[in-house]
Amino acid sequence: MTVPEDTRFRREMASAYRSGWHFIDLVTALPGPGDSLMVTLFGEPILVVRDDEDDDVRAFRCLRKPRGAPQPVRCAIRYGMIFVNLDQRDHELVEPESIPATPRSA
Repeated sequence: MTVPEDTRFRREMASAYRSGWHFIDLVTALPGPGDSLMVTLFGEPILVVRDDEDDDVRAFRCLRKPRGAPQPVRCAIRYGMIFVNLDQRDHELVEPESIPATPRSA
């Protein structure tokens, strides 16, 4: 088995893995307004915060540059779990269609 080159590995990580939604934690990890947690996802520090005013959960990419403002990251709550997407492309979160399922008999 060959070990991938560092640059190739980083390029694959950036294209394949960053574009998806990634589980961060349960919403119960942020019980009250103003609570926050810091996680590292693909080597990037991500700050997840429950807002004081409207009680929404938001995520920010923490830049390593001095005096850099945190960049907002797409964040979604599904089934009591926090997910973030590091993809920089601007596309909307699409709600899955509800398809009525009927059990099949054998």
